[in-house]
Amino acid sequence: MAQLTSPLETARLDPEMAADIAKFEEMLAGYLAGRVPEDVFRVFRLNNGIYGQRQGGTNQMVRVKVPYGAMTADQLDLLADLVVDHSRGWGHITTRQNIQFHFVELTEIPTVMRRLAEAGLTTREACGDTVRNVQGCHLAGACPYEVLDISAWAEATHRHFVRNPLGQRLPRKFKINFSGCDTDCGQAMFNDVGVIAASRTHPDGSVEPGFRVYIAGGLGTTPFPALALEEFTSREDLLPTIESVLRVFEQTGNRDNKLRARLKWVVDQLGIDEVRRRVLAIRRFLPASSTWPGGVPEVVAEWGDDPAGVADDVTPTLVGQGVPVALGAKTPYDRWAEVNVVRGAANGTVSAYAWCELGDVTAEQFRALAAVVREFDTDVRVTNRQNFVLRDLAEDQLPALFQRLADAGMARPGAELVRDVVACPGADTCNLAVTQSRGLAKAIGDALEAEGLAEVGGVRINISGCTNSCGQHHASDIGFFGAERRAHGQAAPGYQMLLGGYVGQESIQFGQKALRLPAKNAPQAAVRVVRRFVDERQAGENFPAWLERSGGAKEVAVDLKELDQFPLPDESPDHYVDYDETGPYSAEVGDSECAT
Repeated sequence: MAQLTSPLETARLDPEMAADIAKFEEMLAGYLAGRVPEDVFRVFRLNNGIYGQRQGGTNQMVRVKVPYGAMTADQLDLLADLVVDHSRGWGHITTRQNIQFHFVELTEIPTVMRRLAEAGLTTREACGDTVRNVQGCHLAGACPYEVLDISAWAEATHRHFVRNPLGQRLPRKFKINFSGCDTDCGQAMFNDVGVIAASRTHPDGSVEPGFRVYIAGGLGTTPFPALALEEFTSREDLLPTIESVLRVFEQTGNRDNKLRARLKWVVDQLGIDEVRRRVLAIRRFLPASSTWPGGVPEVVAEWGDDPAGVADDVTPTLVGQGVPVALGAKTPYDRWAEVNVVRGAANGTVSAYAWCELGDVTAEQFRALAAVVREFDTDVRVTNRQNFVLRDLAEDQLPALFQRLADAGMARPGAELVRDVVACPGADTCNLAVTQSRGLAKAIGDALEAEGLAEVGGVRINISGCTNSCGQHHASDIGFFGAERRAHGQAAPGYQMLLGGYVGQESIQFGQKALRLPAKNAPQAAVRVVRRFVDERQAGENFPAWLERSGGAKEVAVDLKELDQFPLPDESPDHYVDYDETGPYSAEVGDSECAT
């Protein structure tokens, strides 16, 4: 039976978090006693960030919101303790800057929520038909290209919408993302609301910083690019604009068909001009609402939003945004510093990536990062490619930092580059996945290592275990999504390969289908595409430009066609067993909580 919170324990917590925990305990007790129906408890549980697993029973996934990726040393230490005490010894970074851990016993959830709350963390609205975790560029405040530091704006947005009555039972989930410049490291272009810092010049020559707001983007089975709401949104109007978009979605989203319930389908039905008209009309009269969030938020006034700026006599660098790098015979430190360190901020600081294989973080690694944050007096953020970035470092701290990360197994050069394959949890824990996407990610990474290609820049590989794109396969240079295949009368794991996805410069290009592949042939296909890119690229040419010059995805796929062949089961039984499995492949899909 669930343990109830004592009044003394509750008094130590933030009152809103304490109320969340008390309500969860009440609902859990009712559910276990049979008073709360299964479907009602499921919706309640999801709205509190607690997700069922394909293993069934009382195993739960706990998703912790990390707004714009910002964390503290105490929070990292707390997560280390939680994954040991309540999970399997490690946690996982998601592509939306959450941290989640699995196999948590349902009756232990209130204790987990309480311990999280003591460190200022919450699971509230990390899942369900709610306003999800507010994402932001992980280099905000440290990026030499940014127009504004969006950190405080993302924080203000998180504060305004968490527990907001407008967002508690939406037609479907609602995602908000911030980027500080049009490089769009935050990937604003495929969110329900994507905010990119921008500026406009007035007739008198003065320059006003503000934002461009994009709406109704999304991935999933049917990807939609986000569309501009208006030419420019002032700082004073930003939060009212986001609330107005949410209100239109709450009023017009499809509550009868969850598969067509996202904001992108509202635009598909009504047209972007009509959606724009409704949003701007609501914003005009929003001051009459009790929830009006107009003006510059207090947290922005307190923290500031001035951009980092560019340092004198320094050429700015952003990891993963350039063309391939050739590292040659250098020391391990030199190789790491060349491709894991970001330079260029005007305050003279540097940032460095800590690599997390497959987005996984062990308890020991959580603790090692916490120690680094304290020892180096730095701050840390979660990235949307499942790593950590340490910021506000001094140049002379880098050698010692490298050694600390190396000791923790987090110093491999090439974090955020081609070695850094992104994957959703896949059939390891997800009810909807049909393939072991994590296993394929590791196999591709190993194959790139073996071919000497793991530290190539300018190529990103993303994998999803089904068509739903939790691994964001649509938006990567090389993408894969899992699919069941039939060959020689047997079921077999397979993937669809896509090429040419790209996000940046306030635009998005979704990957185009290249060819289908047996799962066990996908690593070779990835290696061959990366190898061809490296061999054929022209000076300064990025992957999308090379792909276009090469004839596009279908033309590149011609040279891979022989890989779309299944050998006879007796000749290669391994082709009929998925990664990380021991028995014959079977596509087992459970009830979806994603669409609940």
